[in-house]
Amino acid sequence: MLKPSTGETLADLREEIDRIDQAMHRLLMERGEIIDRLIHVKGKQGGGSAFRPSREADMMRRLVERHQGLLPLDTVETIWRIIISTFTFVQSNYVVHADVSGGDAVMRDCCRFHFGFTVPFHPHPDVASVIAAVKASKGDLGLVRVEAGPSAGPWWAELAAADAPKIIARLPFVERPDHPAGLPLFVVATPPAEATARDVVILSVTFDRWQDDLPGRLAEQNIEILDKSETDGRVSLMLAASRQDGATAQNDAIDERLRKALHEHGIDAQSVEIGSHAARFDLALGRCEAAQ
Repeated sequence: MLKPSTGETLADLREEIDRIDQAMHRLLMERGEIIDRLIHVKGKQGGGSAFRPSREADMMRRLVERHQGLLPLDTVETIWRIIISTFTFVQSNYVVHADVSGGDAVMRDCCRFHFGFTVPFHPHPDVASVIAAVKASKGDLGLVRVEAGPSAGPWWAELAAADAPKIIARLPFVERPDHPAGLPLFVVATPPAEATARDVVILSVTFDRWQDDLPGRLAEQNIEILDKSETDGRVSLMLAASRQDGATAQNDAIDERLRKALHEHGIDAQSVEIGSHAARFDLALGRCEAAQ
């Protein structure tokens, strides 16, 4: 941080602020010019999804690690989220479909914090409607609560089919107790062909007979129960399998870890991968949550 000069005047400082504002605007316009060239190159190569969850997570991670000074992290995070989301929208228009069954205001606030006002926001009465809208689209996103509530039932089972949308991100990326848009959300989309973040893999699991000590057994394998539903004697779980012993999740023998935890209970389960996301950055710890 620069030390203040004893001879500075208010006019001098305002001139400096104006210079910085103009430079930031020029850089944003320059970024837009590069995006325009990127669209042209992608068009020659056959296009493809503009979403890159892994790259976005890496950008946000570096942003948090280098941030310092008086400007609140909330402000920096939302500015960068809006820049990323808006330039993605410029490359390929998309809509954010959101489940507002738990309240329109909080979901709308979260959407605007993470995606800004340029990207259209479409509210839906339930999770199923969001997933159906995303599936019928050519590249839209869906926002659903990580815990959608009992009335939603095992909504994650709708993501199990091979042609169904999948979870590609979890928001907010920066974990902190006072986050202004801290509602835990999954981003659902047709997964991009490349650059999918896989620090945490999400699974849909169904079996008979719930056992109360199962959460502890799963936790020993770095597997967390995110949600649970029981219907007609069948148990449906949504699980998050994080990296183990420093390995990356995609090479972490997730199926073997899951079978080990369930086998000890005599459970014969069916499991399907329904998506993945980057490890969130825990501000209190100063590192990503899945890093051991």
